[in-house]
Amino acid sequence: MDQLRALGARSVPVVSRGKEFVFAQAISDVVAFLRLDEDVGPALSMPELAATLDMVLAAAVRFIAQMPDERLGDKLPGRDRTYRVLFHHIFNIAEATISALESGSPVAYEALTALPPDDMRTVADIVAYGEGVRARVARWWDTGPKPDPVDTYYGLHPLHEVFERTVWHPAQHVRQLMLIHEMLGIETARPLSGEDFRGLPLPEQVWDG
Repeated sequence: MDQLRALGARSVPVVSRGKEFVFAQAISDVVAFLRLDEDVGPALSMPELAATLDMVLAAAVRFIAQMPDERLGDKLPGRDRTYRVLFHHIFNIAEATISALESGSPVAYEALTALPPDDMRTVADIVAYGEGVRARVARWWDTGPKPDPVDTYYGLHPLHEVFERTVWHPAQHVRQLMLIHEMLGIETARPLSGEDFRGLPLPEQVWDG
């Protein structure tokens, strides 16, 4: 944290060189910062990303519905984050981004990391929220002009790049959700496989560290 403050950065991930740094939320920014000759554009088209996001959100609804209410306060391995917060976060990533795109406001870090409201206490509550977010994303995709480029907390970026992040981020958490099922001895209903995530820039590891 001292190193981040010295640089002037307020969140991670960051790539630094001397006193200069770039937020690593977009790999294209890192490539430009390091002056690399690499093509890091999205592998999937916008329609493919929209279909993948719908699949990921539907899977999250299905998997979370299998969780018992009494486990929502449990914490993730090595993280000070409860299952309840993670499950809300999966859907909030999409909702916060689509809200910004619809309103024309910047995609804000604070919105993407918002905690679940106090009245979202049960698995049924989170599932209902997730189903609502999935429907909202579908409506956004089907109607109206889409802003391009998009103003975000890590700079101005093409819509295609921002949308890819809106897909792979919850996809990574859905991978974690399937491992949570495994840890709890729950047989995942219609689990996703590596082929379902094809084309997304996901890390090899499901858990960081």
